[in-house]
Amino acid sequence: MAFSALLQRTLARVTHDRSIGFGLEHIGLTTLRYPLAVALAVLAITALAFSQIPRANVDGDLLRVFADSGEHYDAYQRLSENFGTFENDIYVLVTSPRLTDPEVLERVRELAFDMELSEYAVGTMSPFTLRKPDGGGGSVPAVPEGMTEPAEVAAALSELQQNDPMMRNLITPDLSGVVLIMFPNRDAVQENGEKAMIASLRETIALYQDADIQVELTGPPVWTTEMLNAAVSDQLKFTVWGFGLGSLIALLALRSLPGAILVTATPFVAVMWTMGIILLFFGSFSFLTILVTTLVLVISFAESMFFVFNWLAFWRDDGMEPNKAVDATVKLVGPAAALTMLTTLVSFASLSLTPGQGVREFSIAGAIGSFLLFVCLMTFMPLMLKLSLRLGFKAPKRSSLVLTAPLPLSWFLARRYGRLVSIVAIAVTLVLFVPYFLIKPHFAFEDFTARESSAITAAQQIDQGVGGVAPLYVRVPLQQNDPNVAPEDFETIRRVHEIMEAHLGENKVISAASLTNYTEAGFTREEVFEAVGPFMKRRFINDDGSQALVTGFMPTILDSDSLKDLVTDVTAELRAAGIEGAEIGGFRVMTTFATDQIVSGLQLDLTLSVLVNLGLIGFAFQSFRVALASAIPNLFPVLGTEAWLYFSGAGLQLTTVIALTIAFGIAVDDTVHFLSHYLHARREEGMEHLAAVKHTLDRIGGAIVATTIILCAGVVIVTFSELPQVALFGKLFVSTLAFAVIGDLFILPALLAAGGKFFHPLGKIKVRMADHESTPDDPSGEAASRGAAPSSIVS
Repeated sequence: MAFSALLQRTLARVTHDRSIGFGLEHIGLTTLRYPLAVALAVLAITALAFSQIPRANVDGDLLRVFADSGEHYDAYQRLSENFGTFENDIYVLVTSPRLTDPEVLERVRELAFDMELSEYAVGTMSPFTLRKPDGGGGSVPAVPEGMTEPAEVAAALSELQQNDPMMRNLITPDLSGVVLIMFPNRDAVQENGEKAMIASLRETIALYQDADIQVELTGPPVWTTEMLNAAVSDQLKFTVWGFGLGSLIALLALRSLPGAILVTATPFVAVMWTMGIILLFFGSFSFLTILVTTLVLVISFAESMFFVFNWLAFWRDDGMEPNKAVDATVKLVGPAAALTMLTTLVSFASLSLTPGQGVREFSIAGAIGSFLLFVCLMTFMPLMLKLSLRLGFKAPKRSSLVLTAPLPLSWFLARRYGRLVSIVAIAVTLVLFVPYFLIKPHFAFEDFTARESSAITAAQQIDQGVGGVAPLYVRVPLQQNDPNVAPEDFETIRRVHEIMEAHLGENKVISAASLTNYTEAGFTREEVFEAVGPFMKRRFINDDGSQALVTGFMPTILDSDSLKDLVTDVTAELRAAGIEGAEIGGFRVMTTFATDQIVSGLQLDLTLSVLVNLGLIGFAFQSFRVALASAIPNLFPVLGTEAWLYFSGAGLQLTTVIALTIAFGIAVDDTVHFLSHYLHARREEGMEHLAAVKHTLDRIGGAIVATTIILCAGVVIVTFSELPQVALFGKLFVSTLAFAVIGDLFILPALLAAGGKFFHPLGKIKVRMADHESTPDDPSGEAASRGAAPSSIVS
């Protein structure tokens, strides 16, 4: 009996001592108790972070995003290991109305040789480097040297274009253009970067461009560099505009320049901390991890606004001494901020359930950023406020009426039509589950390339005339292991070649079966392979003769559904032809199928994180009723945005799921603060149910509006991005913020007001006032007794 009583008392004490922030708010309490020590720690973290900033760079390798994502990535790796593939090749489209002029042709030949001598090249392929057997065991240039007449040049190029399988993909039918392909030196590129390689190439081709010769670069490395440059530019724009407009709107809202600086300082430090620590962990940003700085900027601005608004309310409205108002704000905002940080951590942690190095890095980076912004809020912000008071900061006038304009309407709807608004909100949210379950992943290559890209235009010109720069591969197992291809294996390759050509078009496929014009002329396959050289031979068959490669060239712009249908159809025909073990792959195939898998996994992760976070909110507040109250406002932004994606036909993509993750974080942030203030009014200030709802609206409604305006204004610039994916991210961000503010200002108050009897028991829950813990400024705990927040809630 004694043991049972002791156990009950222990359990009661543990429950009694639990705060909604699970004790993490003690970081803020430590700041109040030991400000000098914490200030030194903040300086140390800041110095460490800033020491990493000079290393800041974005790794443009898209493989890092898709690495270890599943079977299609593994297939792509097997292709690269055996054949090298064409994925990193740079294509140079040279056009001239006088290409058949011997003098112009020789200039183009010189350009091809200059490219071959580049430190970034391990080889090139062009009409000038390709050789053909001479019949005496040797080889001669495919394009003869020393021609003197245009007719002679035209005849030589036409013969090659019509009869040589490689030339069909390198010489335009009208003889007005040729394609030069450079195979990059991986070591040189890794050491100096793709950007340096492309800059070097542009210097080379600039020497040959004139009125007669036009030269355009294209190919995956050029596209990736354009994407990388646009992504970095967009991120810089977002950060600068986000801080700039955020500060301006904070200035207009608070009507105080020092107040605006106080609001903006914490997001700035949080972003710097996050950038520095991510660089320390990963060495560079990827296309995904760079978005974490956006998340940190967004949520830290929201938390900073809540903190400053509460501080000013305690000081200006409640008449509290300003230093004690800081202490009270830490105790009120701290637990709620800790809970929002935990919900964001859960969201990011759930992403790690989806395979793929890029998603895993994004998950870890997001978790790091979420924790750092909370630590910054609980340490840097209180120190800044207290320093500002020492420097003579005065409380600004009341907030701008613009921020409080929606609040009377919100209260009117909640009080008069709360039940109707609640029913409509619940019904709409349930209906929005329909597109949520119907929406499908979507991948479009053009969404990842810069608008009006000259490289894409050049690629499309190559598509129309000479093959293409978007390869689709079939890896074909061979039985005879003959490096020069035995007759039985040749027949297998020829059959695969025919299947591919039936889908992609005549002259859009190359393989060992393409070389029949030489073998029919009396040359052996060994002589033909000797003529093309060992580097090009690996594009047809691997060194031990165990596998062959059949390469088809798709259009550069091909939507994901068409590509998936193509892969499905070719796979079915290969099986029907009895070709076992053939494997279709390539970068475009890998990215399309891997994106589908990753996005489907991310959506499942997001669903799981929503459910877990709703449970976490209920557990933190020790109330199932609170979890139910938070469900609709938190689900509404996510479901509303997905419905917009579904009906617009955009589908789910990597950046859209990330935007939804951020949107959910914002929605949870506002909801938790609203519920925390509502319960504080009920339990600590003894307000009646409706009075507590109105008090909460008045207290933090302006902060919610201000945060939304700041974030929307900062993100609007992103909607004008050169990259369609980033522009869509901006549009989704703004739309989800709009849904979130509707949920927190109109739906949540209506739900609370309509459910008076349901939520009435919340006001009777006893709490422990951990706020009575003394601080250096308030050893008696007097500030807590005048309105500071409860640090624990029990049922």
